[in-house]
Amino acid sequence: MTTKTITFTSTFAKDVTQGLTSFPKTLSSKYFYDKKGDALFQDIMAMPTYYLTNSEHEIISSQKEAISNYFKGSNGFDLIELGAGDGKKTKVLLNYLTQENIDFTYLPIDISQNVLDGLKKSVEEEIPGIDIKPQQGTYFEVLDDLVHYNTRKKVIMVLGSNIGNLLHPMAIEFLANIRKGMNANDLLFMGFDQKKNPQTILDAYNDKEGITAAFNKNVLHRINHEMDANFDVDQFLHWEVYDPETGTAKSYLVSKKEQQVYINALELEVNFKAWETIHTEISQKYDDAIVSWLASEAGLQIVDQFIDSKGYYKNYLFEKK
Repeated sequence: MTTKTITFTSTFAKDVTQGLTSFPKTLSSKYFYDKKGDALFQDIMAMPTYYLTNSEHEIISSQKEAISNYFKGSNGFDLIELGAGDGKKTKVLLNYLTQENIDFTYLPIDISQNVLDGLKKSVEEEIPGIDIKPQQGTYFEVLDDLVHYNTRKKVIMVLGSNIGNLLHPMAIEFLANIRKGMNANDLLFMGFDQKKNPQTILDAYNDKEGITAAFNKNVLHRINHEMDANFDVDQFLHWEVYDPETGTAKSYLVSKKEQQVYINALELEVNFKAWETIHTEISQKYDDAIVSWLASEAGLQIVDQFIDSKGYYKNYLFEKK
């Protein structure tokens, strides 16, 4: 493997270089997402085996009144959603809040401008008159801005168990950074996928249709298209494992043979041994004790929790200690 000194033109370029020259090799799951990746993830969320979306949708649909009662502020509130996605679940709340004439502004934040453009259009069409102000960026880029929303109550919302993409130390850091932007009466509403039958979890991330495999491999397609690389994507296998002891599901791309890849834009040659891995994603699963510990370490405490009928998933409500 050889590399030359190069000025990186993007964070993507830097992360690809560092990830593919490290041992073991890694690529961040945040780079799954472009227009094609966004569409694949919508397909994943529609799969019967991907229980997370339906479970959280059930919680919000069946308990929207109780949830909204916590959200309301004396002079309205700002609903700030990190990783907004297509907003399917959020729209249930937005509709209810609008119908109840509750004063609020919706600020969806997502890494994908394509997703935000689609979300803004669909929300404005389905819920006329709503005050929506999308912002593009990563979680860590926008967390510093939260402190500026201090003229009235704010509710920070993270759905989809997105915190599960972070190992516990980083999850604590993430929660602590959210806490820094919270005032005394602010709330954090966050989804956490629960520990359950390991086969149920594996089936959610390793569907027979191969949609999740295509989603994971999309990072290689992006490197090919955006960095003029020559990954033979078919020579990589999507592989999912789950450790029920730690509650950690991991996704890998595994090289089916010894091969060399050249990334022209980075002037980087990457060598793969047969069956060598690229670690692409973790999806952490939780129970009440772990969530309570994470919150406490970050200076937060649980106010309430909402669970689906199968016990697969929970949304927790937090406040500052």
